[in-house]
Amino acid sequence: MAIEVSSARLAARVRKIRRGEGSAFFLLDVQMEVPSGISILFGPSGAGKSTLLDCIAGLAQTDEGRIAINGDVIFDSEKGLSVPPQSRQIAYVFQSLALFPHMTVEANVAYGLPHAREQTRDGRVSEILKMFRVEQFRHRKPREISGGEKQRVALARSLVTQPRVLLLDEPLTGLDAELKGSIIDDLRAWNAAHKIPILYVTHSREEVDALGERVIALEHGKIVSEGTPREVLDAPRRRRLAQAAGFENLLRATVLDLREPDGVMRVRLADAVCEIEVPLGHAAPGDRVRVAIRAGDILLATEPPRALSARNVLEGKISSLERRGTLVVARVDCDVVFTVHVTPGAERALELAVGKKVWLVLKTHSCHFVEG
Repeated sequence: MAIEVSSARLAARVRKIRRGEGSAFFLLDVQMEVPSGISILFGPSGAGKSTLLDCIAGLAQTDEGRIAINGDVIFDSEKGLSVPPQSRQIAYVFQSLALFPHMTVEANVAYGLPHAREQTRDGRVSEILKMFRVEQFRHRKPREISGGEKQRVALARSLVTQPRVLLLDEPLTGLDAELKGSIIDDLRAWNAAHKIPILYVTHSREEVDALGERVIALEHGKIVSEGTPREVLDAPRRRRLAQAAGFENLLRATVLDLREPDGVMRVRLADAVCEIEVPLGHAAPGDRVRVAIRAGDILLATEPPRALSARNVLEGKISSLERRGTLVVARVDCDVVFTVHVTPGAERALELAVGKKVWLVLKTHSCHFVEG
């Protein structure tokens, strides 16, 4: 495993084998470069995201590699060097938060500064409590504050130590969107002044969009894609990543023909009769492929659409309707079943009902080729 952190970037190469029963094993084999700021580790469960953080923090035994922060080597398997976790100057916030229930907010945050002078400690604690808007709760215990306030305290406790790297493992799970956004804004403000690399694990596309800097997508212990959220998650290349990114329709298809002048190819979905156009990809007629389509990218009409730029119009019937908060999930049978999202207002205006004939409209570039 090799990780290098400078003031400008975090570069990492991680190789770890976690052995299981019998011949089963998990291999984490990762190399990455991360600029200062927030970089998101994204991927399905079991992809290796938390294991990667544990390797960086020194909480997991790493079989081989090298880790350095600002040129300071903290792990090198060839030299037999491994700096203890508490000496790496890496802050780590877990999903469980792990606040001490018998301590006040102030004491929890000050816990990370055991050797600081009293005046220095008090000043830094007050500053970070104010930065994360929990100063008024300093004399309360964790059971006396809300979930969002606990998250703020956990971040404050980690950052008061002035770490060189911050690791966050799904720290905002269970909070509503508005509260998540507020905490993320405060974390951004803190890092604007400190400019350290932050690795942030999440399963939430909503959090990815809110953080919006850079995404590193993992699958089966390897990086499969990296770039901006739009580059990685709006056009995922792999099936499990598409599922994690919220593509509700993952359809098997067979390539019928390539239309290179138009930049498209024609595919038949599953074993059905319906065909659609998708963007031209590396495939040949007869190849079996998968197509990923977001439920929110499909338009639904109750009359045959005419004069559209969209190339794919499929006729079908509504097989089910389900209300989920401010969303209505429609499943439409076009010989292949599609999941479609509409608003409650659209459901009423179109008088949608189970058994009603409808037409689905799919833009070609809303259909994404995925592997696996």
